[in-house]
Amino acid sequence: MNFASDNTSAAAPEIMAALAAANEGYAMPYGKDPAMDEVRARIREVFEAPEAAVYLVATGTAANALSLAILTEPWGAVFCHRNAHVEEDECGAPEFYTGGSKLVLVEGEHAKMTPDTLRRAIAFTGRSGVHNVQRGMVTITNATEHGTVYTAAETAALAAVAKEFGLPVHLDGARFANAVVAANASPADLTWRAGVDVLSFGGTKNGCMGVEAVVIFDPGRAWEFELRRKRGGHLFSKHRYLSAQMAAYLRDGLWLRLARQANAAAARLSAGILTIPGAELVHPNEANAVFASFPRAGHRRAMDGGAAYYLWPFDQPLEGSGEERLSCRMVASWSTTEADVDGLLALIRGRG
Repeated sequence: MNFASDNTSAAAPEIMAALAAANEGYAMPYGKDPAMDEVRARIREVFEAPEAAVYLVATGTAANALSLAILTEPWGAVFCHRNAHVEEDECGAPEFYTGGSKLVLVEGEHAKMTPDTLRRAIAFTGRSGVHNVQRGMVTITNATEHGTVYTAAETAALAAVAKEFGLPVHLDGARFANAVVAANASPADLTWRAGVDVLSFGGTKNGCMGVEAVVIFDPGRAWEFELRRKRGGHLFSKHRYLSAQMAAYLRDGLWLRLARQANAAAARLSAGILTIPGAELVHPNEANAVFASFPRAGHRRAMDGGAAYYLWPFDQPLEGSGEERLSCRMVASWSTTEADVDGLLALIRGRG
C-alpha cells in the first residue's frame, strides 16, 4: 500500500522487456541507435507534429531546465504557478541552466494559473526597464502538482495571454499521460494546437525506469537544445537504453493504458475517502493524485498498518487529538491495485 509517489512504483514489465532486448549486441551511441528513430516517428505521430524535434534525457529536472534554457535569456522571467514543480522541487535547476533567469510566481487555486493572474504577473514585470528582470516565458504544469488538469481550452487561454506579450510557452508534462486521459483530449490539442512551444513529456512517473522526452514543436530551437544537453552533461553515450524505454512506452498505447490504471486507482481512492466521516478532498481529484483531509486517528491507523503516503504539508504532527483533521497527499501509480486502495481505506476506517 505505497501511495507516497508514482516514483516509488517499479518499471512496467513491457519496459523491462524492452531494456533486456536493447542489451543484446551493439548499437550506435548518443542517440544514433535505431530505437531512437522509432521514438522520433512515434512521437511525431502521436502529437500530429511531423516536423517536431525530439530528444531524450533521463530526468524530469533535466527535461524542464534544459527546455526553459532555450526559451528565455538569463535576464528573463519564467512565469509559473506558485506550486509548480520548477519552483518547489528542482533545487534551483531552472535558474542554473538558464544562467540566472528568475521564476515569477503566479497565483491560482488548485495549482492552476488563470489568464487574469498570469496577465497581471506579466504586465507587472519589466515596468522599470533595465532595472528589472524582463518578460521571458511561461511554463504550465499538466497534470499539476495538486493533481488537477488543464483542459485544452484552459491551456489555450493561458498560451494566448503569453502570446499577447510575445512570450513562448513550455509545458511540464511529467504526468502528461495522466492529463491526456483525464482531459479526454488529443496530445496535439493539449500542446501545440493550444500554443505550447516545447513539451517535457514524462515517462518515469508512469512506468518507465528513467526517461523523459523533450518535444520541440519549433525545430528552429533544436540545435541549441542539443548543445545545451551536451554541455549540461545530459547526453547519454549508451543512449539505446533511453530509446528502448520510450519506444516501448509509446508502442501499442502503453503510455495511455498505464495512465488509465493510475487515474482509475486514484478515483477509487478519492471516492472511498469521501465516505469516511469527517473526510474531504483538499483539491479536486482529476488525475492520479489525491489530496485529502480526515481525522488524525485515521492517519495513525493507516501508517501503523504499513501504508505509505505523505502528510501535506509535512510539518503536521501525527501525535495529538484523534479527531483533529490532517491533510495528506496520496499518489496512485500504474501498478496500484484495487486491493491496495481498499486495504488503505480499511485501515483508515479502522477495519484493517
